[in-house]
Amino acid sequence: MARYRSYLRGLAICVTVLLLVSGVVMIGVGFSSIDGNTPVAELFEQLSSSDSLLVLQVFGPITVVLSVLGVCAASLDLKPLLLLFSALIFVEFVALMVVASPLVQVQAQMDGAVDEVFLNVTPLHRAERYIQTELNKLQASDSCCGLRSFEDWENKLPDGCFCPPALHLPPSSQPGNSSSDGPCVMVGRAVWVHSEPCGPILKSYLSFPIKLRIGIISAVATITMAAIALCLTLGLEEYWKTPPVETTVDDFDRVKYQPKPSLA
Repeated sequence: MARYRSYLRGLAICVTVLLLVSGVVMIGVGFSSIDGNTPVAELFEQLSSSDSLLVLQVFGPITVVLSVLGVCAASLDLKPLLLLFSALIFVEFVALMVVASPLVQVQAQMDGAVDEVFLNVTPLHRAERYIQTELNKLQASDSCCGLRSFEDWENKLPDGCFCPPALHLPPSSQPGNSSSDGPCVMVGRAVWVHSEPCGPILKSYLSFPIKLRIGIISAVATITMAAIALCLTLGLEEYWKTPPVETTVDDFDRVKYQPKPSLA
C-alpha cells in the first residue's frame, strides 16, 4: 500500500510539473505573433488573430501559479493544500472550457473572411500597392499565382507569377489552357505562369496559428483533468483507504474485528 501511494504521489508531482510547463508554453504562444518573415503575414495578420490569443494570455499565468501550488502540495504531501489546488484548478478548467469552446468555429469563420477578402481585392492589379507587394512575395516563394487563379491579375501578371525555364511544360501544351497537371501553364505566346493558386497556401498560413492554439488548449485541458484526479485521490486518501484492523477472540471463541489504535 505504501509503495502504491508513493507511486501515486510521484505521478501527481510529474503531472503538476507538466501542467506548469504547459502554462509556460501558453504564455509564450499567447504573447507571440505570426512570424514576420512569413509571406503576407502582415497583410492578413488581423484575420488570424482571435480570442484564442487572449485565452492563452489570461489562462497561461493562472495555470503557472496554480501549478506551482500543486507541485508544492504534492511534494509536501499536504492534504488540505491538495484539496485547495484541486478545487482551484477545477474552476480554471471549467472557465477555460467555457471561454475556449467557441474557438472551434474560428477556422470556418476565417475561411469565409479570407474568401471575402479575395473577392474584394480582385482584380489584383487594381489592389493597393502593399497588397500586391506582399502577394508577389508569396508567389515568388511558393510558386503560385493569383488568389484563386492567375486570372485574378487579368492581363497584368507580376514577375512572381512567371515560371523559370526549367519548369516549363512541353511545347505541345495549348496556350490559355489552365487545366494542366504540371506546375506551369502557358497563358499567352511563350508566357508561362505558375498553375497553382496562392489562396489555399495563404489559408494554410493563416490557419496554422489557430490550430496550434486550439491544440495547446486541448493538451492543457487533458493534463488538468489528470492533475485533478491524482490530487483528489491523494487529498481524500483517508476516505478511500481501508483502515487497518486487528482481530481478537473473546472467551466464547468469537472473532472480533476492530480498528487498530492510532499511534498518534
